[in-house]
Amino acid sequence: MSREKKKEMIAMLLAGGQGSRLGILTKHVAKPAIPFGGKYRIIDFTLSNCVNSGIDTVGVLTQYRPLELNSYIGNGQPWDLDRLFGGISILPPYTKSKEGEWYKGTANAIYQNIEYIEMSNPTYVLVLSGDHIYKMNYKMMLEYHIETEAACTIAVLNVPPEETYRFGMINTDENLKIYEFEEKPLHAKSTMASMGVYIFTWEKLKSYLIADEANKKSENDFGKNIMPMMLEAGENLYAYEYKGYWKDVGTVESLWESNMDLLDPDVPIELNDPPWRIYSRNETLPSQYIGNNAKLNNVMVSDGCSINGELEKSIIFPDVKIKEGAVIKNSIVMQGATVGNNTALNYAIIASDTVIGDNVCIGAGAAMGPDGHHPEITVIGPYITIDDGVVIPAGAMIEESIIKKEGE
Repeated sequence: MSREKKKEMIAMLLAGGQGSRLGILTKHVAKPAIPFGGKYRIIDFTLSNCVNSGIDTVGVLTQYRPLELNSYIGNGQPWDLDRLFGGISILPPYTKSKEGEWYKGTANAIYQNIEYIEMSNPTYVLVLSGDHIYKMNYKMMLEYHIETEAACTIAVLNVPPEETYRFGMINTDENLKIYEFEEKPLHAKSTMASMGVYIFTWEKLKSYLIADEANKKSENDFGKNIMPMMLEAGENLYAYEYKGYWKDVGTVESLWESNMDLLDPDVPIELNDPPWRIYSRNETLPSQYIGNNAKLNNVMVSDGCSINGELEKSIIFPDVKIKEGAVIKNSIVMQGATVGNNTALNYAIIASDTVIGDNVCIGAGAAMGPDGHHPEITVIGPYITIDDGVVIPAGAMIEESIIKKEGE
């Protein structure tokens, strides 16, 4: 097998998840390809972190609904990953001589791509998820990995004790050396949650991947199988503490919250920060048009939009049309959508290319519930038409057009 010049570290980005908890938003696209923050996709954050960290070889492992994600990534040019040596590679499940084999788990996905990794002859392999919102310098994590002489380093984030049941939790000694894993425990011993960001010394990882694949009872998962096997064998595993902003956007609620965080001056996630910019693939559109009667308060409005209504605490993607009298609050309106005259949106996500008619009411009427928490988020799927005068309650997820019959 021919190898190119040795790389210190390459990245393997797991981007094949279905994201079923996002419902209609992932019916036609993989979760990493979901639009975010006005002009981005979720995967832009991980790809930008790689480039900003000096990593120029990235394998993107795709599986569920990959077409839009593959098209979006293209040759990697927006992230400076269109390289002759290295660059970005789309890695679907491996095709054998007669049939393909789906990725059975996160570890199996890397196992199926051992040959791809060997082409770069790396000393270290960085394993990432493509569905998190955060900015992180992987180079600093690698320095820590080398300093501790670890076989595996896991990035961790301290979470509130009441949220530990959502994560794989990690227990360490005073030097952050890992001695135990707890998978989504009700009562965790620590508050250190795994972020799904791992650095492995490649020769070590390769041997454990091969052993795991030979175990027919294994779930072929990093958290459930590979790391516990390494721990049992006496390998050095260390936790790397991350203190910045991080959000797993696996639910409608967390997707909405992370978008709204962009409008909160107290949340440290600046997308256009020159030293650590988030890059994306965007078409060139004309400047936004803001009508004389429009009112804007704490909003992000992208290029190509025509705004004639009232906007408050909302994110508006490119090429959106908002007509006279429309009132949009606490909402996300994705690319190419149209919102009709005198229509009200509150705590809603409107997916791409959806047409909302006139005098429609979508989402919550009241801003806050009696407990001070916001109402459930209403989701309208992509390419849907909502007819004039329709009322859609808080928390609804609309997957098909609503067209009134004549006389209704």
